[in-house]
Amino acid sequence: MARIDGHSTVAWLVGSLLSALCACSACAQSNHAPGVQPIEPSATPEQMRAAVANVRAGRKLLPASWPNGARVAVCLSFDVDNEALWRTNPLPVPLSEGEYGAAEALPRILDLLDRYQVPASFFIPVLSAVLHPQMIPDIMKRGRHEIGVHGWVHEEPSRIGNAQQEEKLLNDSIAYLTSVTGKRPKGFRAPSWDFSPYTIDLIQKAGFDYDSSMMAMDSPYELLAHGHPAQPIELPINWIADDYPYYEPEASGSLPFPAAVYQIYQAEFDGAYTEGGLFILTMHPHITGHRSRIAELQRLLAYMKSKQ
Repeated sequence: MARIDGHSTVAWLVGSLLSALCACSACAQSNHAPGVQPIEPSATPEQMRAAVANVRAGRKLLPASWPNGARVAVCLSFDVDNEALWRTNPLPVPLSEGEYGAAEALPRILDLLDRYQVPASFFIPVLSAVLHPQMIPDIMKRGRHEIGVHGWVHEEPSRIGNAQQEEKLLNDSIAYLTSVTGKRPKGFRAPSWDFSPYTIDLIQKAGFDYDSSMMAMDSPYELLAHGHPAQPIELPINWIADDYPYYEPEASGSLPFPAAVYQIYQAEFDGAYTEGGLFILTMHPHITGHRSRIAELQRLLAYMKSKQ
């Protein structure tokens, strides 16, 4: 559970607390989702609506006020992918880039969060936890962070193609993290922010409080599964507030000056502050945890703390 600073204009939240603030009151189980079908030029209006009905945005769930009257809510989240990103071609040099996330970056990140006394959400594939078993105890001993589900081996649900296999991997992931942490995870973030036609039904069945994989709004919102309110609420992410597009050569083609990334994050935070909304930052230890980049994360934390 997050620690909330009193008399502050910034509420530092982990997803499990934020989901409680924005809990959906009316939920319904949905029918089994159909397969994904393309929207053809000949599509009728009914076919157009049916083609996108698997998961849609419902009501905005922005609370009337944040804890202790804060003006804005901040969620720092880390996808602890490490070597899982190179599992399909596990060659030594790429794997070493992922290993950096556990060997160097995560301790550096946890120390920074300690200095600023802020909580974070860590979404961890089981593969990462197996290869680096000390990570989860190191995160949990701080007493303020949460652990969320992020796949078994960072598998993309839409590539599984089988509801039974996807459900097994999801349940195995939940069971493993529950056994290691001593508590059932409340949050789900799909690997690669990827849903299959079955994912929404499976995460409802699994009983998650929230998902954090979708992009339809800036604020927390209700998920509609096949036209009906879904059980988990959505804590939305976006590519603007994610480190991967800026820092990874395979995504951007270049390695930008970290101060430029800071300016983008600051502008997104300022927009949320002005609106009284939510700012979620998605990071990866093996990306943001490098020295020049974590210096900019520290600068951002200091800036956000200055608003308190």
